Amino acid sequence: MLHRKIYQLCCDGREVCVFLRDQQRWIERARIIDIEGDLVTLRYETDEEDEVCSWEEMVRLESIGSVTQKLASVQRGNIDPPTTEDCPEAERIPNPYTDLNPD
Repeated sequence: MLHRKIYQLCCDGREVCVFLRDQQRWIERARIIDIEGDLVTLRYETDEEDEVCSWEEMVRLESIGSVTQKLASVQRGNIDPPTTEDCPEAERIPNPYTDLNPD
């Protein structure tokens, strides 16, 4: 089951966070770029003091304890998030409840 989900995430190309059980650490903002047998290849970046490092790491499927992915994010601050009214009329989904009210 985990193998199929990891394969799906690899095909989607989305960023994920992977927990490695044997090393007790998280790899954040990684992309699963390849699966071959029981080896999963991850590519990610780390931000050191004065440089950004790119890593490619191969881990065994059995050492992966958890995989998470970000679904959505909202900026903090005094920014008004977009609402339905900001959407162009042609792209709006019709509200089925407005047709039921005869008033």
